[in-house]
Amino acid sequence: MRVPRIYSPEPLSGSSEVELDENASRHLVKVLRLQAGRPLVLFDGRGGEYEAELVGAGKRARVRVGAFRDENRESSLALTLAIGISRGDRFDWVIQKATELGVARIQPLFTERCEVKLSGERLQKKLGHWRQIAISACEQCARNRVPEVLEPRKLPQFLEEAGGEDFKLVLHHRTEVSLRQLEAERGRPESVLLLVGPEGGLSATEIEAALQRDFAPLRLGPRVLRTETAPVAALSVLQYQWGDL
Repeated sequence: MRVPRIYSPEPLSGSSEVELDENASRHLVKVLRLQAGRPLVLFDGRGGEYEAELVGAGKRARVRVGAFRDENRESSLALTLAIGISRGDRFDWVIQKATELGVARIQPLFTERCEVKLSGERLQKKLGHWRQIAISACEQCARNRVPEVLEPRKLPQFLEEAGGEDFKLVLHHRTEVSLRQLEAERGRPESVLLLVGPEGGLSATEIEAALQRDFAPLRLGPRVLRTETAPVAALSVLQYQWGDL
């Protein structure tokens, strides 16, 4: 049986005993039906992981933390995904798959064609939901660092402050620029910022604004991809070209 991996929001140390939160406890005890003595893996998002053992299977499960393992499963390519918020569970799916594909940071964006309205308490609740999706994806895919899911911003504000990455790319199906051309012109990047629109894509005005801020247009073939397909395809290509796929 696969050893369950559990995220701890509190810093971990070896030779200690910790109490898991109610969600993690419920998953271990009610869903997986684990009993005391079962092995676990714990990680706190700071890198590496710990061998552990379930010692108490109550409402708040208790775990004995054992040896530290310095396992690094992060990509050599530092990827930031900036993406327009989409409706329903599409955005949840994108966060999950982006985490599995090794992004370091996810920046949700309000764009001209974004139909999702969030503010105040509802925004904070949704942000917490997205962050939990990233944590759950790390538990599943064996990452030991949880990607940042940043508070949503309006695209113009984001573009004004975007910078620092070796490459800044915006998906644009009307360009002919390829990754090979970019690498030939600029060399191999260590960090990439990828900008993707919501349903309907970015407007012509938004694409032009991105180009004015030194984003390079990037095309993913002759077909128009759905909002949940485009970022996954782009991240996969970037990791294959310059990362660890």
